[in-house]
Amino acid sequence: MSLSLGVATMRARAALYLLTALLAAIPAVSVSAGDRVFELRTYTTAPGKLGALNARFRDHTVALFKKHGMEVVAFWEPTDKEAGAGDKLVYVLAHASRAAAEASWKAFRDDPEWVKVKAESEAGGPLTTKIESVFLAATDYSPLK
Repeated sequence: MSLSLGVATMRARAALYLLTALLAAIPAVSVSAGDRVFELRTYTTAPGKLGALNARFRDHTVALFKKHGMEVVAFWEPTDKEAGAGDKLVYVLAHASRAAAEASWKAFRDDPEWVKVKAESEAGGPLTTKIESVFLAATDYSPLK
């Protein structure tokens, strides 16, 4: 294993530990823990588009998530260049269940306000080049469920 790969792996593990610690620090909300899932999303932006992506989330997307039943847990940007500093946005959503997540995303994508905001914000080209999504279920010992 090369030294740079080892450092990248250690940084990825450190980021995961930090994410776990940050999620643990958030007080549990009133949603039943039964089927609740968290969605970890990572957006890689087109060159120079991170500011525009942040503006779209700040000014429109977060409110639309709430409108469609998605709970925003937190947003982050990597701090290390090799981990995506300057061109990645990472965030976590909470959903009542996987089925609720699917229904919320469908309603969100079909919302005329989102369609308009997306089109306007991408008039000069797409803001993202890659979107990753991972669904996570809390362990029985997790303070956040």
